[in-house]
Amino acid sequence: MTDIWLDITQTSFIMKSFIHIIIGLMILMISASNYAQDIENQIVVEKRFNSKQQLNKPYVILISADGFRYDYIEKYNAEFLKRISKKGVRSLALIPSFPSVTFPNHYSIVTGLYPSHHGLVGNNMIDVKSGERYSLRNKKAIVNPKWYGGTPIWVLAEQNNMLTACYYWPGSEAPIKGFLPTYFYKYSETTPIDDRINEVKEWLLLPEDRRPHLITFYMPEVDHAGHTYGPDSSETETAVRFVDESLKKLNEVVSKLDLPVYFVFVSDHGMNAVDQANPIIFPIKVDENKVDIVSNGTYISVFVKDKKDVLSFYNLIKSGQNNQFEVYLKENIPSHLHFDAKEDRYARIGDIVLLAKAPYLFSNGKPIPGAHGYDPYEVENMNATFLVWGNSVKPKIIDKVENIHIYPLLAKMLGLEVNEQIDGDERLIDLIL
Repeated sequence: MTDIWLDITQTSFIMKSFIHIIIGLMILMISASNYAQDIENQIVVEKRFNSKQQLNKPYVILISADGFRYDYIEKYNAEFLKRISKKGVRSLALIPSFPSVTFPNHYSIVTGLYPSHHGLVGNNMIDVKSGERYSLRNKKAIVNPKWYGGTPIWVLAEQNNMLTACYYWPGSEAPIKGFLPTYFYKYSETTPIDDRINEVKEWLLLPEDRRPHLITFYMPEVDHAGHTYGPDSSETETAVRFVDESLKKLNEVVSKLDLPVYFVFVSDHGMNAVDQANPIIFPIKVDENKVDIVSNGTYISVFVKDKKDVLSFYNLIKSGQNNQFEVYLKENIPSHLHFDAKEDRYARIGDIVLLAKAPYLFSNGKPIPGAHGYDPYEVENMNATFLVWGNSVKPKIIDKVENIHIYPLLAKMLGLEVNEQIDGDERLIDLIL
């Protein structure tokens, strides 16, 4: 009887195990299918070719490691970047534009314009005329060219019959001035880094007339770790090491192709530890019938619907000011930020602006451990990294530089002329080329 019970039990166990295996395989298949769907396919604009005039121009790989602070190379012993910086040009720091957040600064790097001049004045914005909002999660807004001013470097190249490729960059998914990059991907964080590096290799192996001369390459890992765990965490160190190893791989792969390639490594901003115990609470109760509020964590824009009420709202908010933040009418924002009423070309800066003081953050709950967006001239930890190597660049250490000056350098590397007024100038050309 016991033997029969054991046989039945074993049979039942085997059947259950078999069922679990089948279910497990089904889950793996579904997961693999979903993963495959998450990885975006390359988008190619057909019937484009490099003109004969562009065939012999150098190649530029513009790499951004989001949130890679100016001191992370030494702080976390990024061995490859330490070694390659001795063979290229490294700035003591790259000064971001205000606000020192992701989309505005990535777009300043590729347009040579301050955020108030190119229109991306925050990761979150509002168009007061239409009431439409822009945010990183609003895919419809991200691909709408109405939000983007200036001429990104890939658009300038394509206008001159020079092919480009974007493996992510803010603005690259929108047809700005009617142009998309010839090769690009919609943003996704699921594609393995080795696959992305291999794609860069494949682009550079294309026939000359189909080969992109500008490639942008974006990496989010350091920023994610800095926000989630803080800039002094082991997780941020791991992310820095990951970026360092990835750049080493990319450099090795590209170097074997024997092409005249400039590597330009940048970051959009740094990272500062946040006082999580003392969040900044917005000082008044918000009446949505009278004001629109747009928060970017370290600064808040207040749009007053009846302009006759601006001063009364300003005084009300000002009465709740403390040592955690400053309050300004738009026309009185410090001029060095290039963020006041005279600079606001797209009317996207609020009538009243609240600026957080580091290490505080506007939050309705417990703030995140790490943040950026502060005045880069007051908070050194907002400063980013800038490094150039390859194509006979000679070793040099240069002083701190604003990121708006990178655009003219990229244009010069590619042999393109900038024919519109920008905020950046040619100082990096003289220093690097």
